Amino acid sequence: MLAVGAVLLLGGCSLELLSPKGEVGAQEKVLLLTATGLMLLIVVPVIFMTIWFVWKYRASNTEAEYLPTWSHSGRIEFVVWTIPCIIIIILAVITWRSTHALDPYKPLESDVKPVTIEVVSMDWKWLFIYPEYDIATVNQIVFPVNTPLNFRITSNSVMNSFFIPQLGSQIYSMAGMETKLHLIANEEGDYAGLSANYSGGGFSGMRFRAIATSQQKFEDWVKQAKDSGQALTPAVYEALAKPSERNPVTLYSDVPAGMFDFIMHNQMSKMAGVDPATCTPVTKNLIAVAE
Repeated sequence: MLAVGAVLLLGGCSLELLSPKGEVGAQEKVLLLTATGLMLLIVVPVIFMTIWFVWKYRASNTEAEYLPTWSHSGRIEFVVWTIPCIIIIILAVITWRSTHALDPYKPLESDVKPVTIEVVSMDWKWLFIYPEYDIATVNQIVFPVNTPLNFRITSNSVMNSFFIPQLGSQIYSMAGMETKLHLIANEEGDYAGLSANYSGGGFSGMRFRAIATSQQKFEDWVKQAKDSGQALTPAVYEALAKPSERNPVTLYSDVPAGMFDFIMHNQMSKMAGVDPATCTPVTKNLIAVAE
């Protein structure tokens, strides 16, 4: 009954981590399966040996050898310590290498020019800024397939975690701080994005779509955003920053220069009790744009 129940519960899972569509996600899948397999080399034999020992030395089995004075076996000690130590050493080497190879701050090697996307986690929505295209979106990103993505990530509220399971690593967004993430999609598709860190009442609806498409369709989408006619002015941003849940996808045709840096430094100055207008040149430039 437990086995059947577990299968039924897993029937609702898409297991996106095991269906990667990007280079980083594929490497992480190999790492996950390799580590799981190595650990199962210990876990599975222990489970079977436990069942076998209980059955063999049950009270009704009078033929089992009885050794009331037994207390130590060098051969058993050698096996139960040596094998786990070897596996731990192998896992340590794999972890060391993969930690450096999959460093989220490490740019991906590619002959294709990367696309920079600036990410701001809000209550309870995601704001995405494309500084190279002067556009922004809410709860949706679109990007060309086989193109490196350079994410700059911050928060205008509490800590969240930016995560696109089928593309790879998650990383935290924190107010007044910038984190970085580098991903790539090797297949066209519509992938789920989410916050992997609880951040309050609207957390369950804090999801977005990550759409990998052809270069031409990406350019068409950029044009669509440009034609939306709605600019992300400081006043619009102020209204957007207020807590709200399950916001629809929104496109912004224009974004003030340095918007991401303003948001990040503005939060930093709030925490420090400093007037944002006197904080940085970026802040002053944004205020000038607003005026």
